[in-house]
Parts: sequence; C-alpha cells; structure tokens
Amino acid sequence: MRKLAVFAGSFSLGIFLAQYLLPYDWLLPAALACLGLGFGALLLPWEQRRRCVVIAAALALALGYDWLYVRQVQRPMEALAGTETSLTMTLLDYAEPATYGVKATVGIEGLPGKAVYYGGEALLDLQPGQTIQDQVSLRSSGRIRDEGVSVFTSKGVFLLAYGRGEPVLGRGTMDDVRWWPVRLGRAMSQRIHGMMDGDAAGFLTAILTGETSTLSEGAAWDLSEAGMYHILAVSGMHCGFLLLLLRAVIGRHRRRLLAGTTAVLLVGYAMLAGARPSMVRACVMLVLLLAAPLFRRESDPPTSLLTALFLILLANPFAAASIGLQLSFGAVAGIFWLTPRLHRMLVGKRKRGKVFHFIATGISTTMGALVFTMPLTAYYFEILVLISPVSNLLCLWAASGAFISGLIAVLAGFVCPPLGNLLGIVPTLLSRYILAAAHLLAKLPYHAVYLANPYLKYWLAFAYLLFVLAHLLRPRKRRGYALAAGCCAVSLAVTVFLGAARYRSGLDVLALDVGQGQSVLLASGGRFALVDCGSANNWQDPGETAVHQLRTMGCSTLDYLILTHYDSDHISGVEKLLRHLPVSTVLVPELPEDGSPGAAALAAAEGTEVRVLTEMETMPLGRASLTVYPPVSDREDNERGLSLLGTVGETEILITGDMDSATERKLLAAYDLPDIEVLVAGHHGSQYSTSNDLLDALAPETACISVGDNSYGHPAGETIHRLAEHGCAIYRTDMQGTIHLSLNEGDQHGIREENEQVQ
Repeated sequence: MRKLAVFAGSFSLGIFLAQYLLPYDWLLPAALACLGLGFGALLLPWEQRRRCVVIAAALALALGYDWLYVRQVQRPMEALAGTETSLTMTLLDYAEPATYGVKATVGIEGLPGKAVYYGGEALLDLQPGQTIQDQVSLRSSGRIRDEGVSVFTSKGVFLLAYGRGEPVLGRGTMDDVRWWPVRLGRAMSQRIHGMMDGDAAGFLTAILTGETSTLSEGAAWDLSEAGMYHILAVSGMHCGFLLLLLRAVIGRHRRRLLAGTTAVLLVGYAMLAGARPSMVRACVMLVLLLAAPLFRRESDPPTSLLTALFLILLANPFAAASIGLQLSFGAVAGIFWLTPRLHRMLVGKRKRGKVFHFIATGISTTMGALVFTMPLTAYYFEILVLISPVSNLLCLWAASGAFISGLIAVLAGFVCPPLGNLLGIVPTLLSRYILAAAHLLAKLPYHAVYLANPYLKYWLAFAYLLFVLAHLLRPRKRRGYALAAGCCAVSLAVTVFLGAARYRSGLDVLALDVGQGQSVLLASGGRFALVDCGSANNWQDPGETAVHQLRTMGCSTLDYLILTHYDSDHISGVEKLLRHLPVSTVLVPELPEDGSPGAAALAAAEGTEVRVLTEMETMPLGRASLTVYPPVSDREDNERGLSLLGTVGETEILITGDMDSATERKLLAAYDLPDIEVLVAGHHGSQYSTSNDLLDALAPETACISVGDNSYGHPAGETIHRLAEHGCAIYRTDMQGTIHLSLNEGDQHGIREENEQVQ
C-alpha cells in the first residue's frame, strides 16, 4: 500500500501546485516536463527508479487533469458569466435563507458543474431533485467584482444565478433514491427540533447532520472562541462515534460484517451530511482501514489519508482551496504523526491510572491536531485559541455521548415519538453542558489571542522553531520539550504585552479593514471609542474584527459606540459587537424605526445607555477629547448623521460619516472647526463628498479612506485628485489593510512615522 501512498501524495501535491502556484497556461508544459523527468528516472537504479517514476507520473497526471478540468468544466460555465438567459436547473439540496432572498445549490441542464441560484421565498418549499426553469442573470463565482474568491469554486460551484423572471417548477427526479439521504437529514433535523429547542437542538442538529444554520450566533461564537467549533464539522470524529455504536451492536470480532455494514452506512451518512471534504476523507479512511485486514493487508493510516485526499481532488481539483479540507487533513495528519509520540512521552514507562491515561490521551490528541491546524487557523481566521486543550479535554467525551445518544433518540423518535422524547433527555443535557462550558471558557481572559497583534505571527514561527530544535537536539527527553513549552509561554506573554503597548500615543486612531464599510477605533489612556461598525460585503464580520482588535489592545469595556447613521455598511457588525463586548454608552443621531436594521442592531444593547445626540457634546477620552456634532441636515439618512472631532493637544481628526458636499458646507457654517491633521474621507471616497470647501477650510495633512471591493466606484478618481491637490498623504484600507495612526500633542510628524508601519 506504500506505492499507493506515494502515488496519491504526489498527485495531491500536483493539484495543489496547479491551484496555488502555476498559471493555467503553464500546466500542460509542466505536465510534459514531469513526464520527461519520469523517462529520465528510468536510468536510475531500480529502487530509486520505481519511486521517481511513480512520483513523476502522478505529478504529470495531476497537472494534466487540472488543465482538463478547467477546460471542460470551469470554462464552459464561466463563459456564460455576464449574460442573461433561460435555464433549467435541478435542486441539489434544500434551499436556505440568504442575506437577500433565498439561495439553493443547483445543477444546470447541459453544463457539468454546479451553481448557486438566488430566488424567492417559494424555494423554501421545494424538495431536492425538483426542477426550476427561470430567466437568470449569471455571474462568475470565482471572481466577484474583480476579487478572486474560492468559497464557491472549492465546492464545485462556478456560477451565481440571479432569478429575473417567474420560475416554472417541475417534479424532476425528486422521487429518485439518490435524494433519500438528503431528505433523511432534513427529517432528522425536524425530529431533533421536535424533541428539544433552542441551542441544544441547534447543536445536536449540527453534530448529527452538519447543518449549523439553526445554531444561534452567540453559541457559534462561544464554540469558536473556546476552540470547539470543529465539533460541529461532521468529520472523522463523528464517523468514529458511529463506528463505536456499530461495534457495540455487531461486535468487533465479526470483521467482515462490521466492515461491510460500516462502508454502506458511512457512504449514506456522508451523503446525508452534504458530502463535505472532511466527511468524505473520514469515510474513505475508515473503510480502507477496516477492509485492509480482510484482504490480508496491513492497516496503513498515511495511505488511507492520502487516498482520501486523492479521491476528493479527483472529483474537484478546486477543493484544494477548501479551508475545511485543509483543516481536516491537517488535523488528522498531526494526530497520526505526533499524537502517539506525545502520548508515549506523557505516560512514560511507569504504571499510570485510568484518569491519567484519559487526560494524557486528550492532551496528546489535541496537541497533535493543533500542529498543522494552528497556522491555518491563524492565517484564515486570525485567531489562536489558547484554551483548546482544556476545552477539548472537558467536552469531547460529552460530544461523543451526545452524538451516540442523540442518534439513538432520533431513530427511536421516528418509530415512537414519546420514546424518542424520553431518550432525548440525555443528549439535551450533554449538549447544554458543552454549550455552557464553551460559554464560560470563552469569557476567560486571554482564552484566545488575535492576529490584530502583528507580533503574533513571529511568535508562532518562533514557537515552532523551538519545538523543532527540541526534537532535533533531544528527541526522547521530556525536559527539552518542557523547556521549549516554558519559553513559548513566557515569550507569548511578552508578545501579548508588546501588542497592547503599541497603542500608547496621545490618541491612537485605527481605520479597521472591514471591506466596503466603516469602523474607526479611537483609543487614549486606556479609554476606547468606536465610530461605526459595519461592512457591506466583507467575508469576515466587522463586529468580530472590532472585538478582536479591542481585546488585543486590552479593552474589557468599550466606553463609547458612536453610530453616524444606520446604513448597513456602518452598522452591520453592531449586534455582534454589543453581544460580545460590554459597551458603556451608545450615541445615535435618532432612534431607528421598529423593524429596521438599526433597531435590530441596537436590540443587543440591553443594559447599555443609548442616547440620541441633539446638541454638540464634548466627552473625555483618556488624554484626548471627543466632540460629537448632531445632524446638520434633515435630508436623507446619509445627511442626518453624526460627525466627530477627536482632539489631543493641538492635533485633530475629523470623521464625517457619509455626508455629501452640501452637508459638509452646513457643518462648516454651523460650527467653528479648527485646522485638522487627519480626515477620514466621507462616504468611502465618493466623488460627492470630501469637497474642496471642506479641504480648503480644514487643510488636513493625512486622509484615510475606509473602502473595500465595491461596484460604486469608491474611491472616486475626483476625490483622490482633490486630496492630492491639497497635499494630503492618502491611505486606503483596501490597499494597506487596517490603518494605524498615532496622534500626539503637537507632533504631527508622528502620524506618518507610525502609519508607514501599517501591515
């Protein structure tokens, strides 16, 4: 089986090279070059020749296959992008609510790949297998407004279809057997919500079916912050739970029956859970590991892992960019490679009790999984969860119990609902225990650290280097690893301190990178104010971005949250911010209407003072002060907003929200504004804001533009030209990321020195 591992590993490497490094036009030449190297390897001695030929052939096959897949699948679909046409589509799964309307994954008649179709509420009543005929506007899913994304293509989705007509519905193949697993998953979800309610039902639905939409945002946040969100991703752990149940029913000595039954049930379970990469990986691995002894083969975990990766990439090479796939395979690789060594090192040669072995197993498994996943988590989610070993030790046993008892209760509920409800008490209690533990752990100080601290990435590299050196120098000595762990802990404490110590100016200003939106953080002397918290199109929630930045700066309570107005790109993250960080005072221009997005955003402000500002007010902020101006216009929402002047000594910053040039002139006429050093350009750099009148009157030296990928033309060329004509240094969040300016009393030069170090 080692030959299979070499082939599958080389093929997978070739796919990753094709997806991440090699341009499309280089794929065929690179494949031919690999074939040439393979023929050249025939001149090597036999043992080297065989391995080199297999590697070269696998690489050539991978590069050629990726080229062919793009040519035959992706390009024919993307050729339709930018057109409007009538299509017949087959629903591949149940539809779900989206930000605007309802979305569903569909197959398109006559095309090889998948699409996501956006339509009306009627989609929610349809069954998988039904057909929809509609006039649709098609867009590429791989590039959205010229920004490359992989969230769709990694799932084999290459088009986004927006309904433009009256859809015609048909029965299609909804009665076929292939849709039964999906329907069973929906039936299980409904059965679970019939047995229990709230987040306990959402949690059990997630671990049994992989469906997380019914879990509340608060519970999902707690699980993520406590390092337990992986429990929700149906994967090898859940397949292991299922295998434990099958072994208990069938018996571990009936190998053939166990292997055959497991294979059938795992395939069905994978389809039920949406055939996610983590689930496919687990199914393939378990089937191979169980079947190997039946064919008198040695169970080989690396071969099983690489074979699973090969099959997933064969089905869709773009799955290489799937975050879930990378995390899943990284975790399992770490468990196979490192966990046994860690366990032997922790247990030693002495006799240990069962409790000690349980703890050692939990710690070694968690640490093994973290070896390859921690850098990925830091890169993709900008978070390092420090509490993970503790949370997994406390909760993984409960997750196993909740899965097995929940599955039994659900199956019993289909036959006898009262019995199912009775049996459902156990998984309900276990689910609530896990959620309560996650909630408490997520509230612990420094349960996690965030890459808003730019020094953390260097600490992470340093930590890995320490353990590599400990392994190379004294591979069998626990003392070396203990010393490395101690150095990591001390250096992490120093890194966290240095990250917070960066913000010790008279007034620190951070224009947070929230995509097309605005969120400006002001900090001075341990006091904090946030002006707006919103984004229109960023993949990462602006509330999460703000909370992580504030915690990195050592903020436990936000003193002021100032909302200039209620557009979604200024308030979409407010609800999450208010739920996860205490806020003393919220200042608004007016109370929002019931049912509006503003009302929903402020609904989480329980126990927080919400004040409508009708007069100019000056508030202290550490060594600085904030002057907030009420609306100076009664026109549309953008013009009825608040504006703010931050002052430290003789250095000022002005934030005007989305004011247009006419309202800017009213602001200048109503208040005696001083010359300023920093201006946050109005309305994300719109041509109708940041007027010559404002620039002439205030003479800013530095301009920050909070902007992201958009279809409005922000920032406008006219605005950039006006700022340049007035001698402003211009910084943009879409180019520089989060912008950090340090303002000090009478030290304007310090503004630019600090900003030159923006990440």
